Amino acid sequence: MMETEKKNIHIAVVVSTLTEEYQSNILDGIRQYAFANHITLEHFVAFGNIGGDIRHDTGEYNIFSLANFSRFDGVILVINTIQFADCMESVLTRVREAGIPAVCIDKDVPDLYSICIDNESPMRHMVEHFIEHHGFTRINYVSGPADNIDSVQRLKAYRSALESHGIPVEEERIYHGNFVSKDGTDAIRTFLRSSLEFPQAIVCANDNMAIAAMNALTANGVRVPEDVAVSGFDYIYNARNYAPSLTSVQRPLERAGQLACQKILNHIRGREQERFTLLETRCCFSQSCGCSETPVMDTDEFKKRNFNVLESFSTDVSLLSRMSSALAECDNLEEYSLNLRRFIPEIEAKEFYICLCDDWKQGIMADETEENYLIHILSPNNYIVTGYSETMLVPLAYKNGEFVEMGPFPSEEMLPGLFDEDNHPGNYYFIPLHFRERCMGYCVIKDCNFPISSRLFHAWIMNITNSLESVRKIICLDRVTRKLNKLYTVDTLSDINNRNGFRISTQQLYSYCINTKKPVMLMFLDMDGLKKINDTYGHKGGDKAISTMASVIGKACSDGEICCRFGGDEFIIFAADYSEDRAAELAERIEAGLEKVNKTMGLPYRLETSLGYHITVPERGVDLFQLVSIADNIMYAAKKKKKTSRYLKQMSPEEVEKLLDEENKKN
Repeated sequence: MMETEKKNIHIAVVVSTLTEEYQSNILDGIRQYAFANHITLEHFVAFGNIGGDIRHDTGEYNIFSLANFSRFDGVILVINTIQFADCMESVLTRVREAGIPAVCIDKDVPDLYSICIDNESPMRHMVEHFIEHHGFTRINYVSGPADNIDSVQRLKAYRSALESHGIPVEEERIYHGNFVSKDGTDAIRTFLRSSLEFPQAIVCANDNMAIAAMNALTANGVRVPEDVAVSGFDYIYNARNYAPSLTSVQRPLERAGQLACQKILNHIRGREQERFTLLETRCCFSQSCGCSETPVMDTDEFKKRNFNVLESFSTDVSLLSRMSSALAECDNLEEYSLNLRRFIPEIEAKEFYICLCDDWKQGIMADETEENYLIHILSPNNYIVTGYSETMLVPLAYKNGEFVEMGPFPSEEMLPGLFDEDNHPGNYYFIPLHFRERCMGYCVIKDCNFPISSRLFHAWIMNITNSLESVRKIICLDRVTRKLNKLYTVDTLSDINNRNGFRISTQQLYSYCINTKKPVMLMFLDMDGLKKINDTYGHKGGDKAISTMASVIGKACSDGEICCRFGGDEFIIFAADYSEDRAAELAERIEAGLEKVNKTMGLPYRLETSLGYHITVPERGVDLFQLVSIADNIMYAAKKKKKTSRYLKQMSPEEVEKLLDEENKKN
């Protein structure tokens, strides 16, 4: 592609845990080159391998599936930061399918551009320094993960250096960790318990483990470097400014980032270049091994930097605490979005979006009549784990200093307007929103230092996610409660009150009539001929008759009356402050409704009812259902005057079955 063919260039960056110094330095280099060349970067950021929880990691790494690589001009893969091999292979496959130039940093992938930083030579040099310069022969080693290429190469160099100097490699002197600080502490505990003679030097595969190891040694009364020398790898800020300053290996991380971005641009412009680049490193021998070749930071500069770090940390803690408190109060998405709005301006981003899967509340069903509703909502098993819903919702959108409305959009777009030619170049960060492996959506931040400068950024994002999950659960529990209440108070066949619902619905009105001496009306209805309908057309036909009767009664109760299915084919109606005239009108409405049904629905039987009502001013101590019994007796007297045999039409069983199926489909 020629440079003149495209105004804006977009490069995707795939990285995990961007706040670590290794990732941060690489990204600094990428951003520097991108800014100078007016390139937009879209960072897809996971925070994997934080606590060893595979369900959490699954939710984090899912953000990489969002990247629609076919829309980008290139991709930079900070490949060693991603601990899921299957996830990384999936990303590589999709990148190849997109046919765009890709650069892998710190791992040589044969068919892609690769920028690697020499691991073996400097580690070998480090071990040889302890052997040749200090005369050590007992050298222990703290390694990284067995499936990490950097870790593998550094451990190989350690073994090779010992063997080339005739020093046997004792496996008990090697501790296998995961590149995290805790491994340095655990390694020292292991070495102190070992039956082998205590080492003269401890070589660590990265600085974080080395610093933790020095802390553990000091806590156990072992001096560095007087009793044991220690070295690390990466030459991070804390290593340079620790006491004693740490002997380490300086890696050209910013340069690697710059070259990665440059390779993408060279490819776009058709310039020839090497597929593979290997960057050299250098050992920096310092106080932790008894050497002082490297300069220590100026004291005033150190104080200023530490003050700024502490001040920034204090500000971030305040933001996190206040936001946590505000979001904990939310019971629904609207309230959640309003409360979150209060804190977005504080991170000073040009743009901020919350993008949710359209089924982020999965487990909350629209069809409350489904028989397995409660089982489904309490044990949902069909939420999204891999990928995102086809349509994304945007409950919160912030752009250029104000909150704006944004409608749903296809997830393949990632963000509406992202690739518009009038969209100014900048840095976007796509961060996953999930609870364990359950995908809920993602947030997008543009041109903001907060994601890369704050050690609390991931905690901030996790608070947004966990609060959203709390809202989801509150909504689920509310729906469950309402469903249980309905099951307790509503007759499932007729969809009107059952006895419990009738008692609850009438209790306050009945007490009011007792206190104010207002009359109440109790009407008792009994469906005519239900047994004959059941005997002739089965219980399916009988159920249809009951539900139709209930519908007619419910529609007739349009003036404050309360109805219920009392049981079987019996119904009751209650009304407060009622007169004889109104009761007669209610009976007429019911009869008219039944007649309409008999004429229009084409049922194989007639629907009719016998009814009786009783109106009285209730006295204190008289239970409502005592009045129901009186109305029942009045109804029974009326019913004895009827015969039920005339209510059935002559239809074949097949015709009845077909008719009932058609009616069920209509309803």
